[in-house]
Amino acid sequence: YMDSDLYKAMEAAAYVLQQHPDDLIRATVDEVIDILERAQQPDGYLNSYFQVVAPDKRWSNLRDWHELYCAGHLIEAAVAHYHATGSERLLTIARRFADYIDSVFGDAPDKRLGYCGHPEIELALFRLYRATGEPRYKRLAAFFLLSRGKKIFAQEHNIPLEEYDGSIWQDNLPLLEHREIVGHAVRAAYLFAGATDLASATDDPALREQLVQMLLRVWDNTTQRRAYITGGIGNEPKHEGFTADYELPNRTAYQETCASIALMFWAHRLGLLLGEARFYDSLERALYNGALAGVSLDGKRFFYVNPLESDGTHHRKAWYGCACCPPNIARLIASLGDYIYAQGDDALYMNLYIGSRVRTTLGDAPLTLEMRTGYPWQETTTIRLVEGAPRRLRLMLRLPAWCDAPELRLNGSPLPLQRENGYAVVERDWAPDDVLELRLPMTPVLMEAHPRVAADRWQVALQRGPIVYCLEECDQPAPLERMAIRRDQPIQSVWEPELLGGIVALEGMAEVLDGDEAWGSALYRPLRERALMSFRAIPYYAWDHRRPCPMRVWMPVV
Repeated sequence: YMDSDLYKAMEAAAYVLQQHPDDLIRATVDEVIDILERAQQPDGYLNSYFQVVAPDKRWSNLRDWHELYCAGHLIEAAVAHYHATGSERLLTIARRFADYIDSVFGDAPDKRLGYCGHPEIELALFRLYRATGEPRYKRLAAFFLLSRGKKIFAQEHNIPLEEYDGSIWQDNLPLLEHREIVGHAVRAAYLFAGATDLASATDDPALREQLVQMLLRVWDNTTQRRAYITGGIGNEPKHEGFTADYELPNRTAYQETCASIALMFWAHRLGLLLGEARFYDSLERALYNGALAGVSLDGKRFFYVNPLESDGTHHRKAWYGCACCPPNIARLIASLGDYIYAQGDDALYMNLYIGSRVRTTLGDAPLTLEMRTGYPWQETTTIRLVEGAPRRLRLMLRLPAWCDAPELRLNGSPLPLQRENGYAVVERDWAPDDVLELRLPMTPVLMEAHPRVAADRWQVALQRGPIVYCLEECDQPAPLERMAIRRDQPIQSVWEPELLGGIVALEGMAEVLDGDEAWGSALYRPLRERALMSFRAIPYYAWDHRRPCPMRVWMPVV
């Protein structure tokens, strides 16, 4: 699967080139393309392992050997490179490989049934279809998706059907019959992201409706019963995936960085398909917490696993033997502009609040908008029409679910809120230099978990805006295990420009149990008043940047 890491890095490089042309990056990518052109087989096949190490094993283990997965990442890199540079060199390589795959797999008599143990090529083929207009790629993606659940891995590995559990690979049920998220977390979210692409691309209304109903069932199960407060998914390490509803341990949480990214991919597609802000609420939570924790502030060290509690021994590493997460977080951050805005037939959607400028065409008229914001620390975002003739325009601004009292102002005057699917709708005749101001008050909140989440009972987590916080012991007056947050005391937001790259820290009061010295030789004693001391919380994404020490997201509350 290591070819995929190269392709993800190339995809990230393409996004960087699109925004910030760089001769060294361009030359490096071109050098890799030279190598790939020479390495590609005459029939279009391209995979370093099966060309060099095991040339006689091509397509012999679809479940475990990631051939189609690697092909998918090549295709995604090629589409990104084509859009960034206009060059078709890498796209031609990807199309030759995709055409070869299409000649091997399918439901025609001369083709074979099959799909990859790790979904990804489905997303890539839809991207290739949109980039080229070639319908064969859409049909092949649909074939892979709708064939899944036929339990071919049992036959491939000589496992009797009565003994076969394909849930790890989402091969336990036909696609349309899924009701909950199961198996490997990244594979599952990639699969359902691909299914969302199919719902968007299909010309069959009945299939679209079946897909949407299945996707919403699984989405609700994921976000309402199996996701962490940080937006991450995947609670157990053995299969890097899921066990049961509400089973969300903290210290042993797996919450792979790639799984948070995969959830974002799926949420983005559902948001585009259905036009509902709630999917971008989940995307934002995963971005600022589960995914962003996966990379250090200097971009040089990475988490693969993201627990919500640590004894001080869990740290980011410079690299991993299985290095899927570093290039995945790189391509996510480099492509973040793709998630800020979305465009409908008659509206421009603003899904994330990140300083940016967008140039587009709505109807037949060009349009440029500028967004300025200090989000997620500051409460106010301004949107200004920079270029474009005066015209009627419908803007849709996401109102995050965490915000109880959003406010809108137009050119300084209050504007009544009109809500639709979680968005504020502002439709009017716009003039150049009109300024729309959205204020999202960010009050620190004590969050509690559903009582069925046994790991979090009688505990709270801290959240301000989209940011989930944690306590590191190095900031506290006592060990974390002796502290409990006081719910009746105010929590203050404190801007710390020199701490951890600039953060808003949260400060409040905690009751602290006496240490050993206050107990003497007693094992039990009458209950006493406990000391009240201040605590400090930092954003979860920023933990493990100072001296090693225990960390907790969930804390006891009194």
